[in-house]
Amino acid sequence: MTVTETHYTTLDSPLGPLLLTADPTGALSSLSVPGQRNGRTVQDGWRHTPDLFRAAQEQLAAYFAGELKEFRLELSTAGSEFRKRVWTALDTLPYGATTTYGEIAARIGAPRAAVRAVGGAIGANPLLILRPCHRVIGSDGSLTGYAGGLERKTTLLTLEGVL
Repeated sequence: MTVTETHYTTLDSPLGPLLLTADPTGALSSLSVPGQRNGRTVQDGWRHTPDLFRAAQEQLAAYFAGELKEFRLELSTAGSEFRKRVWTALDTLPYGATTTYGEIAARIGAPRAAVRAVGGAIGANPLLILRPCHRVIGSDGSLTGYAGGLERKTTLLTLEGVL
């Protein structure tokens, strides 16, 4: 197994400090918030290289200012083929819209019984905000399960005009 160098930076945001990681090419591999379920924390050997994240910093600032509706950043995440299909479906969710776990399952051609697995893949999304898992809600319209916490999900959906 080869070890890939991990670069990181932290950015202030309305959700608290964001921890971004990237591979040596600058492709983003994670965006975590404090207290996030399965979120990342800085590890020994990581390189603090803020300049590598300039585009992400600018786009996130514009998003939080209500001026950006679609991120245009290179993403690099590892996961099973199933998770990648779910994450690709998340990538197509438009700003200011919501969908359900069942709709994501249908979109990727998974049976209705796969809703729990879809939820697991969404919960494992390593790129909060950038890959908009906050736009997935319960079939009854309730705000459910967000690795960054329901308060942050509410903040993001309010910013996007959903709530």
